[in-house]
Amino acid sequence: MKSQKSSGRPKKPSLFIVRRVSGDSMLPTLRPGQLILGMRPKDVLPGDVVIIRHAGLEKVKRVLYIGEGGDRIFVIGDNRAESTDSRKFGWLGVRQVIARVVWPRRVYDYNMPKEPLD
Repeated sequence: MKSQKSSGRPKKPSLFIVRRVSGDSMLPTLRPGQLILGMRPKDVLPGDVVIIRHAGLEKVKRVLYIGEGGDRIFVIGDNRAESTDSRKFGWLGVRQVIARVVWPRRVYDYNMPKEPLD
């Protein structure tokens, strides 16, 4: 059997991705073990729940701020007491976002913090 020739270009990521939530950082919005559906984002806005790649891991966080120029994001977990997020590791490049969570839809019922973060 012949092997397929590679075009030399990396494969394009899928349009949709499915992940299972791990950990408590997004409680009460997302529970550990819950399935989520993400979609490659055209843009990212404050309040969006995103799947990011950081330190070799995929993490689910909420975008709190967008940097000037739109090239950086500051992310937090909804459960601040249990979340390792931008308060610890700082701003991330927007290219580290691999998907925006589109299901379950209730992830957008969260009230964004209005006070400065500790």
